[in-house]
Amino acid sequence: MINKTIAAISTARGKGGVALIRISGDDALEIAKRVFKLKSNKIEPRKSYYGEILRDGEIIDDGILTYFQAPASFTGEDVCEICCHGGIYVTQAVLECVLSSGATLAGAGEFTKRAYINGKLTLSRAEAIGQVIDAKTDSQLRLSSSLARGNLSSKIEGIREKIVGCVSHAYATIDYPDEDITEIQIKEISDCLDSVISDLQALKGTYRAGRAVCEGIKTAIIGKPNAGKSSIYNMLLGEDLAIVTDIAGTTRDVIEATASVGGVTLNLADTAGIHESFDTVEKIGVERAKKKIESSELLLCVFDSSRQECDEDEFILECAKEKASIALINKSDTENKLSKEFLQKIDTGCQKTIYISAKTEDGKDELGRTLAEMYSLGQIDLSNDAVLANARQLSATSLALERATEARDALLLGATPDIICFSLESALSELDLIDKRGVSEEIVSAIFSRFCVGK
Repeated sequence: MINKTIAAISTARGKGGVALIRISGDDALEIAKRVFKLKSNKIEPRKSYYGEILRDGEIIDDGILTYFQAPASFTGEDVCEICCHGGIYVTQAVLECVLSSGATLAGAGEFTKRAYINGKLTLSRAEAIGQVIDAKTDSQLRLSSSLARGNLSSKIEGIREKIVGCVSHAYATIDYPDEDITEIQIKEISDCLDSVISDLQALKGTYRAGRAVCEGIKTAIIGKPNAGKSSIYNMLLGEDLAIVTDIAGTTRDVIEATASVGGVTLNLADTAGIHESFDTVEKIGVERAKKKIESSELLLCVFDSSRQECDEDEFILECAKEKASIALINKSDTENKLSKEFLQKIDTGCQKTIYISAKTEDGKDELGRTLAEMYSLGQIDLSNDAVLANARQLSATSLALERATEARDALLLGATPDIICFSLESALSELDLIDKRGVSEEIVSAIFSRFCVGK
């Protein structure tokens, strides 16, 4: 219920210098006063006050209270923030004092959800705040920060204004039926719709990069035993997570982690070497590796240039033909023993061939450039451009594009204004699903359920 006053710890659990308890709702200030003892009862908005925190009349800590008066707060409601010492027990004790004084424990993402409901944030900006918190790479942070500042919202609003202009032109002919729509009006509306369609096509085209940054690409590193898969895995991660030895078959299970390479987020899986084995555990690892190949979107196919190719290499190459794939000719710092014929097969079977050395890291930068090119990162500015970051936004943009195209085609075929307006109003409804109130409560709840409690 939106009329409840909610509270939660808004800093991460654990020991720290300070912790923050946030309270939001109509009774936020009164509840804070019951917990926080001040020298003066007069509390002005946007000022911080030092005082003592009470539990049943006993002082348990001291800290700082800050009051934000509605609507000039993050949630659009009255908000109080109590900053106390950052111990695990003392922070929980202060929260319990707030709850026993009349507040209700906030749910996951409930503060941000209230900001959205109260019109302080668009839905795409609210989503982006969660992505800023969850960011694991610099690219994710830059893009999420851009979306949180409203770059996507501004672009969507600009497109909406153009569509509204087209609708107003068309409705004018409905309001005055005795006046036929002139060729000049048709040209004006057609030019406007061409601009709308161009904008939507460009926006739709950003999803490949946005998804590659925000959600990441399921990527399997595959190859025969001792080809250097784990060494490359460690090199891309920048730390030694996978065990590396000269013994073939060291990796017997799938090891997973996230790395940013060329700005692209790779959800990496280091797999067991593909080969025939009679060892029970190793056979399980090979089967899991094959399943990971099937479920991956991108394959990094590692070939050992210090050894002549074999049947396992041929199998890896066949796998590469079924997926987006990059061939990594590893151990490039040693003498190449792969045949020219097999190297030609690699060039044909994979989208890109890179000579790389996990030992010297030669080729790592080229891999980054290749990934950035594959996923269109060079075509956008992550810090400033409007970018679609998830499937929900892509679906709404794609459908809006279809409706706008229908309207333009209908106009050129001489359709009546009401048919054109119907398609354009449908386009507006689709765009409203990105940022405005057309989104179902189920979808809104699902979006905010991914947030942490306290945000």
